[in-house]
Amino acid sequence: MKTEIIKIWYGNITAEDVHYQAYWSVLDEAEQAHAGKLKNPLLRRRYVEVYGRLRNVLAKILNQSPEKIRIKKAAHGKPYLADHPELAFNLSHSADRLIIAVGWLCQLGVDIEFCKQRINLSGLVEKCFAEEEAAYWNKLPEDRKQTEFYRFWTRKEAFVKATGRGIGLGLHHCVINPEKPTEFLTVPAAYEPVSAWHVLDIDLGQGISCAVVADKEIVIVSLMDLEA
Repeated sequence: MKTEIIKIWYGNITAEDVHYQAYWSVLDEAEQAHAGKLKNPLLRRRYVEVYGRLRNVLAKILNQSPEKIRIKKAAHGKPYLADHPELAFNLSHSADRLIIAVGWLCQLGVDIEFCKQRINLSGLVEKCFAEEEAAYWNKLPEDRKQTEFYRFWTRKEAFVKATGRGIGLGLHHCVINPEKPTEFLTVPAAYEPVSAWHVLDIDLGQGISCAVVADKEIVIVSLMDLEA
């Protein structure tokens, strides 16, 4: 497998009862226990489907039974494969859409968001964007602000997920270059050099924002249908 390829699976979360047992059967004890604690039936079905689908994707790549894959969590909660640390993966879901990204020998993050209306965009920009990003966003025409907000958000979210620290790292500490959004201007010192990090926006249609971030150049992206 070529290490420069990022493979992406994208599809709908159906949350249908007919598939529930099939997905449940491949989860490990910890995943089943977590699902059992979810009181909302829809959230429980979605959780089981998301992690069942993840295991099925990883099983195809590794040529291994999905229920035998050992998924562990690092110090800050990022999952990794105990027996295949060279295989990086990350997932994100928003409403009924799921995206799974897989790469090799890299740190990898992915984020997807529906571009829903928000009344507090300016407040979120002030809190989560760096000065350079906020200055760029504030100068945009009003009809572009929502779309661009989500583009910046998914890029930054994908970065903090790639590091394994998540949103607790502080979105304002990773700064996208507004003039060249495939690059960062700055990242936290622990994750330098900044030139190692690359961003790719994934086009999933109008009203959806999605980005992948990796600490290597993303040469090829292979986008596949989860239903296939």
